[in-house]
Amino acid sequence: MVLDKPAGLPLDPGRRGGNASLVDWLPLLQLGKRHLPQPAHRLDTDTAGCLVLGRTKPALAALGALFAGRLAEKVYWAVVAGRPPQEEGILDLPLRKVSTREGGWRMEPHPEGQPARTAWRLLGSSGGRAWLELRPATGRTHQLRVHCASLGCPILGDPFYGTSAPGGMHLLARSILLPLGPEMGGVLKSEAPVPPEMLPAFRQCGSATDFVTEV
Repeated sequence: MVLDKPAGLPLDPGRRGGNASLVDWLPLLQLGKRHLPQPAHRLDTDTAGCLVLGRTKPALAALGALFAGRLAEKVYWAVVAGRPPQEEGILDLPLRKVSTREGGWRMEPHPEGQPARTAWRLLGSSGGRAWLELRPATGRTHQLRVHCASLGCPILGDPFYGTSAPGGMHLLARSILLPLGPEMGGVLKSEAPVPPEMLPAFRQCGSATDFVTEV
């Protein structure tokens, strides 16, 4: 099962309760199966787009193997502040988690961090903003957010590594391709549309016809 997760929806309940999370909606997605579906990978709370769930334990195990083996092809779209110096490139920048009492935790580039690699491509730009396609080869926490900031182009609306903006963080898990076996239906590809709150910034950087594909 592939969901179009809205930005602002966390996958897990907060330690202090409060706002709803994906966990609260899982019973509605059970659809006659014995167990509740479970996410096969992670998306940040503020990231919208394609989220894969396994509906059975064998399916979840198979999906876990695909993600662990880096066989799932993930494509993200982002609107960033500024414009990268080239048309495309690869960021090979290890990341580590740091924490302070004053500022809390965040990720930072560090040679002793975990390997993190992202291929990026410029799809359009205008008015001091750029539209990037991002293809992560690894799945580190906040990887795309830190890599874009390290490129000198923080993601628009990212309060951690850039600045907040109307419409929230402009990062979309645009598509995912899963090379499933024949017993699970073969290759599966899903695409998520650009959320309405992000459309003005994306349209500023490209043609409106670029956003007609629905999930």
